[in-house]
Amino acid sequence: MKLSVVIPAYNEEETVGKTVEEIVAALSREEIDHEVVVVNDSSADGTADVVRAIGERSPQVRCVDSPYRGGFGLAVRAGLESYEGDAVAIMMADGSDSPEDLIAYHRLLEEGYECAFGSRFVHGAEVHDYPRFKLIMNRVVNWGVRVLFRHGYNDTTNAFKAYRRDVIDNVKPFLSHHFNLTVELPLKAVVRGYSYGIVPVSWTNRTAGESKLRLNEMGSRYLFIVLYVFLEHHLSRGDYRRDTAELVKARGTFRPNKPPTR
Repeated sequence: MKLSVVIPAYNEEETVGKTVEEIVAALSREEIDHEVVVVNDSSADGTADVVRAIGERSPQVRCVDSPYRGGFGLAVRAGLESYEGDAVAIMMADGSDSPEDLIAYHRLLEEGYECAFGSRFVHGAEVHDYPRFKLIMNRVVNWGVRVLFRHGYNDTTNAFKAYRRDVIDNVKPFLSHHFNLTVELPLKAVVRGYSYGIVPVSWTNRTAGESKLRLNEMGSRYLFIVLYVFLEHHLSRGDYRRDTAELVKARGTFRPNKPPTR
């Protein structure tokens, strides 16, 4: 299974190089066929130059200029339109996500799960230097999503997840232009019946650059996407849902969703 890694990057000159090199090193060590697609989201600094320099040494790394106007979700969309692998993981350019957890995701997908989700808030996870106010808001939002969807997963808003290609193809079209895409993707996958495994993951706050997430700008956008998928789930009468019979036919076996493991 070839794994693509999509990394949206906006003014991440200070962090993206190390992030990409550590991902390539980890995947190469495990002999995982891969590519890394960095989407330059109209950066005003040397983000694209840093990535292209790495690409000259490592042909599995490429930089794609987003054809859309600025926005995290639109940059991810550009990556999801250009990746070549059998599965794709979305990671942040700031080095907050661990390449070792990416390997755990790949193993879940190879086991037969169609989505690989991580949680920063279960036994075995590690979180370093999470800003207190953002942490409180994160837990409130994730608690609300968990109550609404009853999916037993407590870190829906985490951008770092992985999906098989058929999942990405079948949760389109995407509506989100911004960070709310991090909620739209997994919730659509869950309510449409795709299987997922969960593992504890680590998260480390950036040491350089500036966070692009603005909570005061995202509240209504998150709410819109959550309510949109909730209404699809309850009012569409299963028009978009894959049932168990289809999963068995497609994969030969059906793997149910499972609790966090390492």
